[in-house]
Amino acid sequence: MLEASGTTTARISPRRTPPTWLVVALACAGQFLVVLDVSVVNVALPSMRADLGLSAQGLQWVVNAYAIAFAGFMLLGGRAGDLYGRKRMFLVGLGLFTLASLGGGLAQEGWQLLAARAVQGLGAAVLAPSTLTILTAAVPEGAARARAIATWTAVGAGGGAAGGLVGGVLVDGLSWRWVLLINVPVGAVVLAGAVLWLTESRAGERRRLDLPGALLVTAGLATLAYGISQTESEGWAATATLVPLFAGLALLALFLLVEARTAAPLMPLGLLRLRSVASANVAMLVSGSSMFAMWFFMTLYAQNVLGYSPLEAGLALVPSSLAVVLGSKAAPRFMPVIGARNVAVLGTLVAAVGFGWQSTMTADGGYVTAIMIPGVLMMLGAGLAATPLASLAISGAAAGDAGLVSGLINTSRTMGGSLGLAVMSTIAAARAGGEGAGPEELTDGYALVFRTAAAVLVAGAVLMRVWLPAGERTKRGPRG
Repeated sequence: MLEASGTTTARISPRRTPPTWLVVALACAGQFLVVLDVSVVNVALPSMRADLGLSAQGLQWVVNAYAIAFAGFMLLGGRAGDLYGRKRMFLVGLGLFTLASLGGGLAQEGWQLLAARAVQGLGAAVLAPSTLTILTAAVPEGAARARAIATWTAVGAGGGAAGGLVGGVLVDGLSWRWVLLINVPVGAVVLAGAVLWLTESRAGERRRLDLPGALLVTAGLATLAYGISQTESEGWAATATLVPLFAGLALLALFLLVEARTAAPLMPLGLLRLRSVASANVAMLVSGSSMFAMWFFMTLYAQNVLGYSPLEAGLALVPSSLAVVLGSKAAPRFMPVIGARNVAVLGTLVAAVGFGWQSTMTADGGYVTAIMIPGVLMMLGAGLAATPLASLAISGAAAGDAGLVSGLINTSRTMGGSLGLAVMSTIAAARAGGEGAGPEELTDGYALVFRTAAAVLVAGAVLMRVWLPAGERTKRGPRG
């Protein structure tokens, strides 16, 4: 890949090739940071609300401002890595993410925090696709790469899972601001390591990036999520709801039209004709719509209903954090035996059982049966499903599209999560009765969310069984 640029080759060739484990560690550290920040703010939300005067809808946007920017620009980040260099985009994304974390930690008004979270999401969108392509470029295809992807998946899943514990420790010991400020020293260390040890790679000649496509898909997602969130206060038939809903759908339709007509599309629609890519991404979107909401509502249930402190809420979810890592690491052991598709289906059904169990929660539930066991099942299933879905998607694409497919799979998961959170928040609020609801009403709302998510996951498992390829390449090894 480096031969396309003589200057780049000359600059890199004298450098000793870094150990594979170090490249994997740096890539996983970047992935850990961006996924951690999806969930680390959850236990800090009550403190943010008290300090900055945020509304209930504002709290939802503390999470969604990050998630929507992350999802909307990730395709652009993946393509930029392929064309302009994976290391370069890793550094640019991590630098932007770190600076935005500093801005968010110092925010004095609610809008400042939301703006910082959106910029954080933009940095994460540039950074995240490069983490997977840097890893896959460093590890040969086969069992070693499957293990490396499993590690990357486990670290990413663990980052989302550990967010509750990390956030709880920081909020209780310091303040909510440190759930963002902690990224600054960590980001600086990873940035220095990346400068010293990562080598550059790219696929394809430089050409103009599809910025209009990125802006359209991001604006479409944000507008659609805003319209969904409006249903909580305005209802589904109100103009304030229908206008952003239709505008969001129109922007997404325009995005597809632009992608079909532009010479250098952000998302070549031909990729979606590949069964493995299309089916794995739809599966990620469906499962993400349920999985993403789990941490948000579990931490709210623990604090708002059971009366846990932020630290106690974080500690309560430690078994779930360990379960998602265990599931991610166990998946490659099952994939050669029963196939990637069957592992994905199995994981999704295990998660559905956990969500169904969680939907039986009560306002005075005990820790073991109301949080620990259902949480472990939900996240064990999530970990089992994520690794085969990522492997199936990447195995079906050409090497030059690796960054794009990596961005697409992350986009699908995060886009499903952000839209799912908007829908689930509306469901919970409608059942609970809005602001001022008591513990019993809140519990009813949260229970309905988990019941809905369980049904979505069962439907997702059926979809995976019917549509996903069997994953022969995972079972038999690379084709000649």
